[in-house]
Amino acid sequence: MDPVVIPILVAAIVVVFLVAATVRIVPQARRYNIERFGRYRRTLQPGLNFVLPVADRVNTKLDVREQVYSSDPKPVITEDNLVVNIDAVLYYQITDPRAAAYEVADYLQAIDQLTVTTLRNVIGSMDLEQTLTSREEINFRLRTVLDDATGKWGIRVNRVEIKAIDPPHTIKEAMEKQMRAERDKRAAILHAEGERQAKILTAEGTKQKDILEAQGTQQAMILRADGEAKAVERVFQAVHRNNADAKILAYKYLETLPHLAKSDNNTFWVIPGELTEAVRTVTSAFGDRSAMGLPGAGQPEEAGTARADGAPDEGGAAPGHEAGSTLSLDAAAAADEVAKQAAAVVSDAKAEAEAASTPQLPGRGQTPGG
Repeated sequence: MDPVVIPILVAAIVVVFLVAATVRIVPQARRYNIERFGRYRRTLQPGLNFVLPVADRVNTKLDVREQVYSSDPKPVITEDNLVVNIDAVLYYQITDPRAAAYEVADYLQAIDQLTVTTLRNVIGSMDLEQTLTSREEINFRLRTVLDDATGKWGIRVNRVEIKAIDPPHTIKEAMEKQMRAERDKRAAILHAEGERQAKILTAEGTKQKDILEAQGTQQAMILRADGEAKAVERVFQAVHRNNADAKILAYKYLETLPHLAKSDNNTFWVIPGELTEAVRTVTSAFGDRSAMGLPGAGQPEEAGTARADGAPDEGGAAPGHEAGSTLSLDAAAAADEVAKQAAAVVSDAKAEAEAASTPQLPGRGQTPGG
């Protein structure tokens, strides 16, 4: 080989090495920290960058995009001395690559430990119920503390989320029982409310029904009373118009007596004191010859002259047997017949009253209602 070619090849290799060591291409969303002789020099931005070969070197390569860090569940003690495991998720972003590389040795480990201590401080001031129901408050307080602490590390905590809160198994069982009891309580309350509303509606419907029935009964009684009043008024007008005497009224009185015993609620029947007077009136009516149409009615009696010894006078009758004695006997017989009929009517009325008041047992071949 030509001795001149060897130095040229060596020079070319050196030039290529120097160019490769001088040029640095940084991808988008990346930051490179450059040290010169072991001291921080600058941070390379995305694109084509030039450094001094041998003197400058890349110390750290950082990703400035927002990143997610999920820590392992950490045991935390609540204010009521219960141990719960809390799993948190952090969203952070590197804002200062130099501080992230030189202000803290391992920023991920530092964030993890800071998250644990902050969670213990926050959860330690809450009981279990507040811990389970105050996730937004825990997230806000945790993000505030972490953002203030990581600011000098060149890191901004954008968001903190509590992924899971796991109480002990016994506490979970107690919570399930409490939840079941609460649901049973709400179900019982709703059932009671439903029954209450149903009873109220039923009572209101019954009330409206009773009111309507009472109003209907009232109207019916009023109309019935008006009808009876008009009927009585017409009867009285007819009686007064026809000038009915006491004899007809007494006869109608006797006809009405059997109807007084037809009520099912009568246990005894009182005979009015006017019955005797009514019978006497009817009897006198039958004893009136002008009303009976008997022989000799309207004709003057032949006045017989009784002798002093009681012998009949000529053309006269015997003493004590006047001409109208035969008619008087017939009238007395008719009066007795009327009295018997009245007594029979009264007896029948009494029998009907006693039959209505005495419960009848069903006979053979008869039903209880027959």
